[in-house]
Amino acid sequence: MTAATTTASPLLTEAPLRLLVRMAGPSALAFLVQAFVSMAETGFIARLGLAHLAAMAIMLPAVMLMQMLANGAIGGAVSSAVARALGRGDRAAAGALIWHALAIGLLAAAAFAAIYAVFGRTLLSATGAPSAVVELAHGYGHVLFLGLAPIWVSALLTSVVRGTGDMQFPARLMIVGSVIQIPLSGLLMLGAFGFPGLGLQGSAFALIAVSSVSCLLLFWKLRQRDRPVRLSMEGRRLKLAYFADILRVGALAALSPVATVLTVALLNTLIGRFGVETLAGYGIVARVEFLLVPLVFGIGAALTALVGVNMGAGQVARAERIGWIGGASAAALAGVVGLVLAIAPGLWTDLFTHEPTSASAGALYLHIVGPFFAFQGLGLALYFASQGAGAVQWPIIATLMRFGICVGGAWLVMRQPEPSLAGVYACIALGMLTYGVVTGLALWRGAWRRRPA
Repeated sequence: MTAATTTASPLLTEAPLRLLVRMAGPSALAFLVQAFVSMAETGFIARLGLAHLAAMAIMLPAVMLMQMLANGAIGGAVSSAVARALGRGDRAAAGALIWHALAIGLLAAAAFAAIYAVFGRTLLSATGAPSAVVELAHGYGHVLFLGLAPIWVSALLTSVVRGTGDMQFPARLMIVGSVIQIPLSGLLMLGAFGFPGLGLQGSAFALIAVSSVSCLLLFWKLRQRDRPVRLSMEGRRLKLAYFADILRVGALAALSPVATVLTVALLNTLIGRFGVETLAGYGIVARVEFLLVPLVFGIGAALTALVGVNMGAGQVARAERIGWIGGASAAALAGVVGLVLAIAPGLWTDLFTHEPTSASAGALYLHIVGPFFAFQGLGLALYFASQGAGAVQWPIIATLMRFGICVGGAWLVMRQPEPSLAGVYACIALGMLTYGVVTGLALWRGAWRRRPA
């Protein structure tokens, strides 16, 4: 399905719930399949040993930052810009935005690769992890960051396609990529058929390979003549106005994943004081929270396009209604996951470790934090919807409040004579609660009506 540029478009007229279900369904399924990639890779890492699990725990924030920036913050801004251009009926501008998205992706990949080359080892050492763990993490990061270009480009081109309202092709691409990535990761990490295996680095090589193939398929798709937005030479001239259209939303939205990842990174440092086993346990369950991002993104990708095209057409009340429906759906999805794991944490932790201290640390997190996943789901969905509206100020404020509560509260807990891991986890739960409530209140108070689309 594609976004038409007239008021007859179903994106502007169809019942919001039915429309959201139809558009979010393929993406939600695709991101659910992709979540199995993360689960499978965690299982492969567990087979490599406890040190590898700890290494992935301290690298996880950087990995998720790249994915959340490329697919969420900047990717969402690209989708929003394309959708709003189509809502205005400006297909030429929507096509030109493809070239600007490509430029942003390549520049971002180069910038982050340079930052990691200079500061990567220092930042990893600052976590306080043992030197052997730092070396494993640094080797993984070295491969990943050198291969960021196809990861960024595939993410932003996928966002262009989603901005047109086409959720089917990106979903199929993700599902096929996931099916390939799981066995490829296992082969490259663990080895088989005489191949010795590359350890953690194999996971990075697999991601880069799958992303490279995705890039080629996306270029092919966007060159087809029947596309509502087409990659053509006419729009190749770069203009400041188009960069501004993307980055006025994307630059501010980027603060959200940065704050989220900083939260996990600093919590890694604090929780690491309880020992490597506890850190590994936290790393296992922290992946659950990060898995909420792709699960909710199935709904969020549709929200960005739907809200964007309706805001572009001046249908603010309809855009708000779509936002509330999507937010409630995401809260229900994340809430069910959180409650199930809070009641039976072994469903997750037993997949990756049977070491008593690690399993206990992971189970405690899910007992305390799991019931608050619903608020995280609500906040995330409204963050994506707010990108479509071009009004991300309040989701960012809510994210910064969450950062202060989680990290500040955990730091105070660790300063006590007898620090409590449960106290640290309680701060994380309170941060999630604040994030969802503040983001929801902002929409209820009319945050989208105070900013032009």
